[in-house]
Amino acid sequence: MSSNPVPSLPPEAFRRACARFATGVTVVTVMDRQGRPQGFTANSFTSVSLNPPLILVCVDLRARILAFLQEGSVFNINVLEATQRELSVRFATPAEDRFAGVAWSRSAAGAPRLAGALSLLECCVERVLTEGDHVIVVGRVLGAEASEGEPLVYFGSAYRSLAPENSGPAAPTAG
Repeated sequence: MSSNPVPSLPPEAFRRACARFATGVTVVTVMDRQGRPQGFTANSFTSVSLNPPLILVCVDLRARILAFLQEGSVFNINVLEATQRELSVRFATPAEDRFAGVAWSRSAAGAPRLAGALSLLECCVERVLTEGDHVIVVGRVLGAEASEGEPLVYFGSAYRSLAPENSGPAAPTAG
């Protein structure tokens, strides 16, 4: 924690600046206490460590799913494929049963896996940290799967494509 005073930043300025960072789109899934699938759309997700394999996802303190993640349960990160925009919107919208009509199964770890996801990371809760109006859930990756395809991308408050006609020059290689 810094002892330096921090000037107040208008929330809209912060949102606009963060919207300029392109992210993939995931749906975090977990089973609730009654054995029902729960999930929410998250783009604040990243890998943390290769050894041990750790990821993190940020969850709003008001999210209903937070209670199930804080119990030390297993959960899945479903990285959405470019054609799964509808799933992203569904799991970002308040609804009683977001899984109604959605194809899913249980992963080896027991959490819901969405059919057609580009990749799946099966995790158990390693640590939970509260920062500001969110909780940072650090997960230990128990299993991982990946398939071919294009990711669903979010940039500038809109879904985008990685199609070659929208791509810039290749990144330089280290050497």
